[in-house]
Order: sequence, then C-alpha cells, then structure tokens
Amino acid sequence: MELIEKIHSTAKDMPETTLMEVCGGHTRVVIENGIRGALPENISLVSGPGCPVCVTSQKDIDFMIALAKEGVPIATYGDMLRVPGSVGNLEDARQDGAKVTVITSTTDATLTKKHVFFGIGFETTAPMTAYLLKNGIPVYSTHKLMPPALSALAGETKINGFIAPGHVSTIIGANAYQHIPVPQVITGFTPEKILHSIYLLLLEIKNNKKRVINDYKEAVTPEGNTVAKKLIDEQFIVADSEWRGLGTIENSGLDVRDDTLNAKKIYKDIFRKVPEPKKTACKCADILRGKITPKQCPLYSNACTPNNPKGACMVSLEGTCRIYYEGGV
Repeated sequence: MELIEKIHSTAKDMPETTLMEVCGGHTRVVIENGIRGALPENISLVSGPGCPVCVTSQKDIDFMIALAKEGVPIATYGDMLRVPGSVGNLEDARQDGAKVTVITSTTDATLTKKHVFFGIGFETTAPMTAYLLKNGIPVYSTHKLMPPALSALAGETKINGFIAPGHVSTIIGANAYQHIPVPQVITGFTPEKILHSIYLLLLEIKNNKKRVINDYKEAVTPEGNTVAKKLIDEQFIVADSEWRGLGTIENSGLDVRDDTLNAKKIYKDIFRKVPEPKKTACKCADILRGKITPKQCPLYSNACTPNNPKGACMVSLEGTCRIYYEGGV
C-alpha cells in the first residue's frame, strides 16, 4: 500500500518516535485494521484518553452511585451503568431499587426536572447537556475539555505527535489546538485517513515543525461549530476537572453555570459523606496515558472482560481494553 510505503520511507533513520491516537473511534479503526503492525519498528502508536466513560473519575462515579442510593432519580447514557465504582455500580443500585433511567438522547421524553442528568463526555456531547440545562433539568457535569488534556500529556510524557480527535474537533475547531507544543493532525475514521495522518505527523516531526494540520476539512473548520460553542458558553463555566489517569487538570472541565441546576451544589451534603475511592488492581489509569497497553494489566482478559468489567476501559465501545479484547489483541 502506497501510504505504508511512504510511512516506512519517512521513518527511515528517525529516532524512536511515539504517536498517540486520542479518540476511541480511532483506536477501534487502528486495531480492527492491524495498523500498528504495519508501522516501522521505530514508530510506536499508543492509545490516549479519548473515551469519555473511561476518563470520568472514580470519585464522580462513586458520587452518582451514592446519589442514586439516596433515592434521587438519575438519568444517564447506558455505558455509565456498568462502570465499576468503589462499591458496585449504577446497575447494581438500580437492581436494589434506585431510580436510574437510561437514555439515548437528551430529547428523551422520560427526562423530567426531578431527574439529575449525569453529564459525561467531551465537547462533542456538551451541547446536548447544555440543552437540558436550558430546559431546567439539573445536571451533574463531568464534561471534559480535550485541549488541556493534550497539553498535560505533551508536558509530562514522551508523545511526539497527536492524531487529534475528529468528533471533538467538529465542535471546537482546528484553531483550538494551536497552543499545544507538539505536531497534531486532525483526521477522520477510515484506515486510509489514519495512515495519512501518521505520514503527515512523521513529516512534521522529521522537519522539526509543530503545526496543527486539519486533514478532516469535510467536517472540521478552523473555528468549529459556533452555534454549539455559544450554547456551551451560555450554560457552563470552565473549571478544574479530575480525569481518571491524568489527575486534576486546570481549566479542563465544564461545570454548570446556574447553581440552582448544579447537582454538585444541590446535593453537596450527600457528597460530603462519600469516602475516598478505593484502589484496585485495574490499570486503566496507565492505559489512558499511553504508558501501558491493556495486555500489561494483570486483570485484562482474565478477571476483566466486557461481560464482567473490572475497570472503566473495558466498558465502553470506545474503551481501549474493550477494543483490544474484541479485536483479539
């Protein structure tokens, strides 16, 4: 294949180089198409924190389980039910009688002002949560902002370039990554697109450039979706946020602007009673930073499987562990 030949030719005589695909959708394409195995030995491609379920902190999971057990009706997306807390998960709480409603859209007619919506995800899903806030539905927000996380990773790890997330970029635009001090390529979700992004990143690194290249112009503009960004700004404030694996990152999250709709403020007395999360053998935190692969976790494919997940990275379709497991890696 011509792109693979170009990658090998460009990588010749380059030092050990590590690239990170950030988005879980990209990871799935990489694994399903054997892209890692097609790369030169001196080029490593690692997975990053692009799974919204996975990066939600253990503390936030525990808070929502506690809220459900206190009788507060919870609404959230299906994946969140199976993410392990320090004790059980939201599905366990539901089986014990808690009112936990699964929705597929924030326009779901079952959502009422009596619910607390567990808002997760990056800039991609934040506008949908903002829609709920605009309609007076309380929210516990764990929404994350991707550029601060990439800045943190670039500052503390040996990542030489990022394959930036395509879906997030449709909202925030290509200009949002300009301050991150490593080369980045925004791309789509075909094997050819991802291979082309790797080739472009290697060229940037080889020529000592640190640009943001938009290779997904059919979906991503420099400024992004201005309507969606306006809605986010109306309903949220930027705040520090705790990420699984990355810790607390300054100005990397979205908190509810209106205190009367902010579940963190409304139910603060319940949250004060929740103990600190328990440590487990799960290595999801290291996987999200690209420090290890799922196969290096002692639980992977043994105690931890999609039918019996012991960590967040095995739950979601965008979780690295689940993608590896389903890909037979």
